[in-house]
Amino acid sequence: MTNENLLDRITVNPDVMVGKPTIRGLRITVEQILKALANGVKTPELLEDYPELEPEDIQAALLYASELVSEEQVYKVSIGVAE
Repeated sequence: MTNENLLDRITVNPDVMVGKPTIRGLRITVEQILKALANGVKTPELLEDYPELEPEDIQAALLYASELVSEEQVYKVSIGVAE
């Protein structure tokens, strides 16, 4: 499955979960998936807890997060002190 196909699994609808990115329009947010993984929940456990999820949905959530981070830019800002 290509990255584009994976990202097609992420949907944003202002009427679902207050517009947060969700998995295929389900009431499961990308944030929920990422937090679960960050807290040590393994993929098989996630798939058991959310039977409507597919392994590709978890891949899609990770790819979506990586795409957001890849576009993040940090700029150095210098603030002068008045003498």
